Amino acid sequence: MSDAALAAADTNRLAVASQWQLMWWAFRRHRAAMIGLWITILFYIIAIIPGFFAINDPSRQNARAVYHPPQPIHFVDTKPDGGWSIWPYVHPTTLKRDPQTLASIFTEDTSRKNYVRFFGEGYEYSFFGLFTLNRHLIAFENMREPIFFLGADRLGRCVWSRMMQGAQISLSVGLVGVILSLVLGVLLGGVSGYFGGRIDFVIQRVIEFVLSLPNIPIWLALSAALPQNWPATLNYFMITVILSLTGWAQLARVVRGRFLSLRTEEFVTAARLDGASEGRVIFRHMLPSFASHIIASMTLAIPAMILAETSLSFLGLGLQPPTISWGVLLREAQNIRSIATAPWLFAPGAAVVLAVIALNFLGDGLRDAADPYNK
Repeated sequence: MSDAALAAADTNRLAVASQWQLMWWAFRRHRAAMIGLWITILFYIIAIIPGFFAINDPSRQNARAVYHPPQPIHFVDTKPDGGWSIWPYVHPTTLKRDPQTLASIFTEDTSRKNYVRFFGEGYEYSFFGLFTLNRHLIAFENMREPIFFLGADRLGRCVWSRMMQGAQISLSVGLVGVILSLVLGVLLGGVSGYFGGRIDFVIQRVIEFVLSLPNIPIWLALSAALPQNWPATLNYFMITVILSLTGWAQLARVVRGRFLSLRTEEFVTAARLDGASEGRVIFRHMLPSFASHIIASMTLAIPAMILAETSLSFLGLGLQPPTISWGVLLREAQNIRSIATAPWLFAPGAAVVLAVIALNFLGDGLRDAADPYNK
Protein backbone atom coordinates (compact mmCIF):
# COMPACT_ATOMS: atom_id res chain seq x y z
CA MET A 1 0.00 0.00 0.00
CA SER A 2 1.37 3.41 -0.97
CA ASP A 3 2.11 6.22 1.49
CA ALA A 4 -0.80 8.23 0.12
CA ALA A 5 -3.16 5.32 0.73
CA LEU A 6 -1.87 4.86 4.29
CA ALA A 7 -2.31 8.57 4.97
CA ALA A 8 -5.86 8.44 3.60
CA ALA A 9 -6.65 5.40 5.78
CA ASP A 10 -5.34 7.19 8.87
CA THR A 11 -7.40 10.27 8.01
CA ASN A 12 -10.56 8.18 7.62
CA ARG A 13 -9.89 6.39 10.89
CA LEU A 14 -9.48 9.69 12.73
CA ALA A 15 -12.62 11.10 11.11
CA VAL A 16 -14.87 8.34 12.44
CA ALA A 17 -13.13 7.82 15.82
CA SER A 18 -14.87 8.77 19.04
CA GLN A 19 -13.43 11.21 21.56
CA TRP A 20 -12.33 8.35 23.82
CA GLN A 21 -10.58 6.56 20.95
CA LEU A 22 -8.69 9.72 20.03
CA MET A 23 -7.73 10.18 23.67
CA TRP A 24 -6.49 6.58 23.95
CA TRP A 25 -4.42 6.80 20.76
CA ALA A 26 -2.80 10.01 21.98
CA PHE A 27 -2.22 8.51 25.44
CA ARG A 28 -0.46 5.42 24.03
CA ARG A 29 2.16 7.64 22.38
CA HIS A 30 3.13 9.02 25.81
CA ARG A 31 5.73 6.46 26.99
CA ALA A 32 6.16 7.86 30.50
CA ALA A 33 2.37 7.82 30.94
CA MET A 34 2.16 4.18 29.86
CA ILE A 35 4.87 3.25 32.36
CA GLY A 36 2.99 5.20 35.02
CA LEU A 37 -0.23 3.40 34.07
CA TRP A 38 1.27 -0.08 34.54
CA ILE A 39 2.95 0.88 37.83
CA THR A 40 -0.32 2.39 39.08
CA ILE A 41 -2.24 -0.75 38.11
CA LEU A 42 0.31 -2.87 39.98
CA PHE A 43 0.03 -0.69 43.09
CA TYR A 44 -3.76 -0.88 43.13
CA ILE A 45 -3.72 -4.66 42.59
CA ILE A 46 -1.53 -4.83 45.70
CA ALA A 47 -3.96 -2.51 47.51
CA ILE A 48 -6.92 -4.75 46.64
CA ILE A 49 -5.36 -7.93 48.06
CA PRO A 50 -2.22 -7.02 50.05
CA GLY A 51 -2.15 -10.29 51.98
CA PHE A 52 -1.46 -12.19 48.75
CA PHE A 53 1.78 -10.23 48.25
CA ALA A 54 2.86 -10.28 51.91
CA ILE A 55 5.07 -13.07 53.22
CA ASN A 56 4.49 -12.72 56.98
CA ASP A 57 1.62 -11.61 59.17
CA PRO A 58 2.10 -7.79 59.20
CA SER A 59 0.92 -7.52 62.81
CA ARG A 60 2.93 -10.42 64.21
CA GLN A 61 5.66 -9.38 66.63
CA ASN A 62 8.88 -11.33 67.06
CA ALA A 63 11.13 -10.42 69.98
CA ARG A 64 14.04 -12.37 68.46
CA ALA A 65 13.88 -10.40 65.18
CA VAL A 66 14.07 -6.81 66.43
CA TYR A 67 15.69 -4.69 63.68
CA HIS A 68 16.42 -7.83 61.68
CA PRO A 69 18.34 -6.74 58.53
CA PRO A 70 17.06 -7.58 55.03
CA GLN A 71 17.84 -11.12 53.93
CA PRO A 72 19.36 -11.56 50.46
CA ILE A 73 17.76 -14.00 48.03
CA HIS A 74 20.10 -16.49 46.38
CA PHE A 75 19.24 -17.89 42.97
CA VAL A 76 21.97 -20.41 42.17
CA ASP A 77 21.50 -23.54 44.26
CA THR A 78 24.75 -25.53 44.49
CA LYS A 79 24.28 -29.26 45.09
CA PRO A 80 26.56 -31.43 47.32
CA ASP A 81 27.50 -33.55 44.29
CA GLY A 82 28.86 -30.48 42.47
CA GLY A 83 25.77 -29.83 40.35
CA TRP A 84 23.67 -26.69 40.47
CA SER A 85 20.21 -25.40 39.62
CA ILE A 86 18.36 -22.11 39.38
CA TRP A 87 15.86 -21.76 42.21
CA PRO A 88 15.51 -18.89 44.72
CA TYR A 89 16.19 -19.55 48.39
CA VAL A 90 17.39 -17.80 51.52
CA HIS A 91 19.67 -18.90 54.31
CA PRO A 92 17.98 -18.74 57.74
CA THR A 93 19.73 -16.54 60.26
CA THR A 94 20.93 -17.18 63.79
CA LEU A 95 20.82 -14.57 66.53
CA LYS A 96 23.86 -13.80 68.66
CA ARG A 97 24.61 -11.03 71.12
CA ASP A 98 27.65 -8.83 71.22
CA PRO A 99 29.25 -9.64 74.61
CA GLN A 100 30.07 -5.99 75.29
CA THR A 101 27.16 -3.99 73.86
CA LEU A 102 24.54 -6.79 73.84
CA ALA A 103 23.59 -5.66 70.34
CA SER A 104 21.84 -8.21 68.14
CA ILE A 105 24.03 -9.83 65.50
CA PHE A 106 22.29 -11.83 62.77
CA THR A 107 24.43 -14.24 60.77
CA GLU A 108 23.41 -16.50 57.89
CA ASP A 109 23.41 -20.23 58.55
CA THR A 110 24.79 -21.39 55.20
CA SER A 111 24.24 -25.03 56.15
CA ARG A 112 20.46 -24.56 55.81
CA LYS A 113 18.34 -23.38 52.90
CA ASN A 114 14.72 -22.24 52.88
CA TYR A 115 13.40 -22.52 49.33
CA VAL A 116 10.85 -20.17 47.78
CA ARG A 117 7.49 -21.58 46.79
CA PHE A 118 5.39 -19.52 44.39
CA PHE A 119 1.65 -19.46 45.10
CA GLY A 120 2.29 -21.39 48.28
CA GLU A 121 0.39 -21.50 51.56
CA GLY A 122 1.12 -19.16 54.45
CA TYR A 123 -0.67 -17.22 57.15
CA GLU A 124 -4.42 -16.59 56.76
CA TYR A 125 -5.63 -13.16 55.72
CA SER A 126 -9.03 -11.63 55.07
CA PHE A 127 -10.24 -10.43 51.68
CA PHE A 128 -12.31 -7.32 52.53
CA GLY A 129 -13.87 -9.24 55.41
CA LEU A 130 -15.74 -11.52 53.00
CA PHE A 131 -13.66 -14.68 53.32
CA THR A 132 -10.20 -15.80 54.39
CA LEU A 133 -7.36 -17.03 52.18
CA ASN A 134 -3.94 -18.50 52.86
CA ARG A 135 -2.43 -18.45 49.37
CA HIS A 136 0.52 -16.11 48.78
CA LEU A 137 2.52 -15.09 45.73
CA ILE A 138 5.74 -15.91 47.60
CA ALA A 139 5.93 -18.48 50.38
CA PHE A 140 8.68 -20.67 51.81
CA GLU A 141 9.04 -24.35 52.51
CA ASN A 142 9.57 -23.71 56.21
CA MET A 143 7.14 -20.97 57.21
CA ARG A 144 8.03 -21.42 60.90
CA GLU A 145 11.21 -19.48 60.20
CA PRO A 146 10.23 -15.89 59.33
CA ILE A 147 11.88 -14.38 56.30
CA PHE A 148 12.44 -10.61 56.05
CA PHE A 149 12.94 -9.26 52.52
CA LEU A 150 13.17 -5.67 53.77
CA GLY A 151 14.11 -6.36 57.36
CA ALA A 152 12.07 -5.93 60.54
CA ASP A 153 11.11 -2.97 62.73
CA ARG A 154 11.62 -2.35 66.46
CA LEU A 155 8.97 -4.96 67.34
CA GLY A 156 10.25 -7.60 64.94
CA ARG A 157 7.45 -7.08 62.40
CA CYS A 158 8.11 -7.68 58.69
CA VAL A 159 8.60 -4.35 56.89
CA TRP A 160 7.81 -5.83 53.46
CA SER A 161 4.48 -7.28 54.63
CA ARG A 162 3.54 -4.07 56.41
CA MET A 163 4.34 -2.08 53.25
CA MET A 164 1.99 -4.31 51.27
CA GLN A 165 -0.75 -3.87 53.87
CA GLY A 166 -0.12 -0.12 54.11
CA ALA A 167 -0.69 0.27 50.36
CA GLN A 168 -4.36 -0.55 50.89
CA ILE A 169 -4.94 2.38 53.26
CA SER A 170 -2.67 4.97 51.65
CA LEU A 171 -3.85 4.39 48.09
CA SER A 172 -7.53 4.07 49.01
CA VAL A 173 -7.43 7.30 51.04
CA GLY A 174 -6.24 9.13 47.93
CA LEU A 175 -8.84 7.47 45.71
CA VAL A 176 -11.80 7.94 48.07
CA GLY A 177 -10.77 11.52 48.87
CA VAL A 178 -10.62 12.36 45.16
CA ILE A 179 -14.04 10.79 44.58
CA LEU A 180 -15.55 12.96 47.34
CA SER A 181 -13.84 16.03 45.88
CA LEU A 182 -15.14 15.05 42.43
CA VAL A 183 -18.74 14.80 43.66
CA LEU A 184 -18.61 18.15 45.47
CA GLY A 185 -16.70 19.93 42.69
CA VAL A 186 -18.90 18.72 39.82
CA LEU A 187 -22.14 19.24 41.75
CA LEU A 188 -21.45 22.75 43.07
CA GLY A 189 -19.48 23.90 40.03
CA GLY A 190 -22.13 22.58 37.65
CA VAL A 191 -25.01 24.20 39.54
CA SER A 192 -23.08 27.48 39.73
CA GLY A 193 -22.25 27.59 36.03
CA TYR A 194 -25.55 26.26 34.71
CA PHE A 195 -28.02 28.38 36.70
CA GLY A 196 -25.90 31.51 37.35
CA GLY A 197 -27.44 34.48 39.16
CA ARG A 198 -27.58 34.52 42.95
CA ILE A 199 -26.76 30.82 43.18
CA ASP A 200 -23.58 31.43 41.23
CA PHE A 201 -22.69 34.41 43.42
CA VAL A 202 -23.10 32.47 46.70
CA ILE A 203 -21.21 29.38 45.51
CA GLN A 204 -18.35 31.46 44.12
CA ARG A 205 -17.92 33.28 47.43
CA VAL A 206 -17.77 29.92 49.22
CA ILE A 207 -15.18 28.68 46.71
CA GLU A 208 -13.08 31.81 47.18
CA PHE A 209 -13.21 31.35 50.95
CA VAL A 210 -12.12 27.71 50.70
CA LEU A 211 -9.30 28.55 48.27
CA SER A 212 -8.03 31.27 50.61
CA LEU A 213 -7.47 28.75 53.43
CA PRO A 214 -3.93 27.33 53.75
CA ASN A 215 -4.26 23.59 53.23
CA ILE A 216 -1.60 22.22 55.55
CA PRO A 217 -2.55 24.23 58.69
CA ILE A 218 -6.23 23.42 58.14
CA TRP A 219 -5.44 19.71 57.75
CA LEU A 220 -3.28 19.77 60.87
CA ALA A 221 -5.90 21.61 62.92
CA LEU A 222 -8.80 19.38 61.88
CA SER A 223 -6.75 16.19 62.34
CA ALA A 224 -5.62 17.29 65.81
CA ALA A 225 -9.27 17.88 66.75
CA LEU A 226 -10.21 14.24 66.11
CA PRO A 227 -10.66 12.21 69.33
CA GLN A 228 -7.81 9.78 69.88
CA ASN A 229 -10.14 7.02 71.11
CA TRP A 230 -12.09 6.70 67.89
CA PRO A 231 -11.99 3.30 66.16
CA ALA A 232 -9.67 2.87 63.20
CA THR A 233 -12.47 2.72 60.62
CA LEU A 234 -14.04 5.99 61.79
CA ASN A 235 -10.63 7.67 61.97
CA TYR A 236 -9.92 6.53 58.40
CA PHE A 237 -13.24 7.95 57.19
CA MET A 238 -12.70 11.30 58.88
CA ILE A 239 -9.15 11.68 57.53
CA THR A 240 -10.55 11.04 54.05
CA VAL A 241 -13.23 13.69 54.56
CA ILE A 242 -10.66 16.20 55.86
CA LEU A 243 -8.44 15.69 52.81
CA SER A 244 -11.37 16.19 50.44
CA LEU A 245 -12.71 19.34 52.16
CA THR A 246 -10.33 21.67 50.34
CA GLY A 247 -9.75 19.61 47.20
CA TRP A 248 -13.11 20.29 45.56
CA ALA A 249 -12.91 24.06 45.21
CA GLN A 250 -10.43 24.22 42.31
CA LEU A 251 -12.33 21.58 40.35
CA ALA A 252 -15.62 23.40 41.01
CA ARG A 253 -14.19 26.57 39.49
CA VAL A 254 -13.03 24.69 36.37
CA VAL A 255 -16.42 22.97 36.00
CA ARG A 256 -18.23 26.29 36.40
CA GLY A 257 -16.19 27.86 33.60
CA ARG A 258 -16.91 24.96 31.26
CA PHE A 259 -20.63 25.08 32.06
CA LEU A 260 -20.74 28.83 31.39
CA SER A 261 -19.26 28.25 27.94
CA LEU A 262 -21.37 25.17 27.14
CA ARG A 263 -24.83 26.29 28.24
CA THR A 264 -25.22 28.46 25.12
CA GLU A 265 -23.97 25.79 22.71
CA GLU A 266 -26.31 24.50 20.02
CA PHE A 267 -26.44 20.91 21.28
CA VAL A 268 -27.52 22.12 24.75
CA THR A 269 -30.23 24.35 23.25
CA ALA A 270 -31.40 21.45 21.09
CA ALA A 271 -31.64 19.18 24.14
CA ARG A 272 -33.75 21.77 25.98
CA LEU A 273 -36.06 22.24 22.97
CA ASP A 274 -36.41 18.47 22.74
CA GLY A 275 -37.90 18.51 26.23
CA ALA A 276 -34.92 17.13 28.17
CA SER A 277 -34.95 17.81 31.89
CA GLU A 278 -32.31 19.99 33.52
CA GLY A 279 -30.64 16.93 35.05
CA ARG A 280 -30.49 15.14 31.70
CA VAL A 281 -29.03 18.20 30.00
CA ILE A 282 -26.30 18.44 32.66
CA PHE A 283 -25.38 14.79 33.12
CA ARG A 284 -26.18 13.37 29.67
CA HIS A 285 -25.02 16.18 27.39
CA MET A 286 -22.76 18.70 29.15
CA LEU A 287 -20.62 16.65 31.54
CA PRO A 288 -19.58 13.97 28.98
CA SER A 289 -18.24 16.71 26.69
CA PHE A 290 -15.35 17.41 29.07
CA ALA A 291 -15.27 14.20 31.15
CA SER A 292 -11.74 13.46 29.91
CA HIS A 293 -10.48 16.72 31.43
CA ILE A 294 -12.11 15.85 34.76
CA ILE A 295 -10.48 12.40 34.73
CA ALA A 296 -7.08 13.93 34.05
CA SER A 297 -7.53 16.47 36.85
CA MET A 298 -8.57 13.78 39.31
CA THR A 299 -5.60 11.59 38.40
CA LEU A 300 -3.26 14.48 39.17
CA ALA A 301 -5.08 15.09 42.47
CA ILE A 302 -4.60 11.56 43.83
CA PRO A 303 -0.83 11.99 44.50
CA ALA A 304 -1.55 15.14 46.52
CA MET A 305 -4.05 13.18 48.65
CA ILE A 306 -1.53 10.37 49.20
CA LEU A 307 1.19 12.82 50.25
CA ALA A 308 -1.23 14.63 52.56
CA GLU A 309 -2.23 11.39 54.33
CA THR A 310 1.40 10.32 54.59
CA SER A 311 2.40 13.69 56.05
CA LEU A 312 -0.41 13.73 58.62
CA SER A 313 0.25 10.15 59.73
CA PHE A 314 4.01 10.79 59.87
CA LEU A 315 3.40 13.77 62.18
CA GLY A 316 1.12 11.68 64.39
CA LEU A 317 -2.03 13.63 63.45
CA GLY A 318 -3.42 11.27 60.84
CA LEU A 319 -4.06 7.56 61.06
CA GLN A 320 -2.88 5.88 64.24
CA PRO A 321 -1.59 2.38 65.01
CA PRO A 322 -2.75 -0.38 64.80
CA THR A 323 -3.92 0.99 61.43
CA ILE A 324 -1.18 0.39 58.87
CA SER A 325 -0.43 3.02 56.23
CA TRP A 326 2.76 4.25 54.63
CA GLY A 327 2.70 7.36 56.79
CA VAL A 328 2.29 5.30 59.96
CA LEU A 329 5.20 3.09 58.90
CA LEU A 330 7.45 6.10 58.28
CA ARG A 331 6.93 7.18 61.89
CA GLU A 332 9.19 4.27 62.82
CA ALA A 333 12.09 6.14 61.17
CA GLN A 334 11.69 9.40 63.08
CA ASN A 335 14.53 9.04 65.57
CA ILE A 336 18.30 8.90 65.17
CA ARG A 337 18.56 5.36 66.54
CA SER A 338 16.27 4.05 63.81
CA ILE A 339 18.23 5.83 61.09
CA ALA A 340 21.54 4.47 62.37
CA THR A 341 20.34 0.97 63.26
CA ALA A 342 17.74 0.19 60.61
CA PRO A 343 17.89 2.38 57.47
CA TRP A 344 15.54 -0.08 55.73
CA LEU A 345 12.69 1.49 57.71
CA PHE A 346 12.71 4.21 55.04
CA ALA A 347 11.44 1.68 52.48
CA PRO A 348 7.79 2.90 52.75
CA GLY A 349 9.07 6.32 51.69
CA ALA A 350 10.38 4.79 48.47
CA ALA A 351 6.93 3.30 47.86
CA VAL A 352 5.35 6.74 48.34
CA VAL A 353 7.81 8.35 45.91
CA LEU A 354 7.28 5.65 43.27
CA ALA A 355 3.48 5.80 43.55
CA VAL A 356 3.41 9.61 43.37
CA ILE A 357 5.75 9.72 40.35
CA ALA A 358 3.74 7.02 38.54
CA LEU A 359 0.45 8.82 39.18
CA ASN A 360 1.93 12.14 38.05
CA PHE A 361 3.19 10.55 34.82
CA LEU A 362 -0.25 9.01 34.32
CA GLY A 363 -2.00 12.32 35.00
CA ASP A 364 0.31 14.24 32.67
CA GLY A 365 -0.36 11.74 29.90
CA LEU A 366 -4.13 11.92 30.42
CA ARG A 367 -4.04 15.72 30.46
CA ASP A 368 -2.04 15.84 27.20
CA ALA A 369 -4.29 13.25 25.57
CA ALA A 370 -7.44 15.10 26.65
CA ASP A 371 -6.20 18.36 25.13
CA PRO A 372 -7.86 18.67 21.71
CA TYR A 373 -5.14 21.08 20.57
CA ASN A 374 -2.30 18.73 21.55
CA LYS A 375 -0.44 17.33 18.56
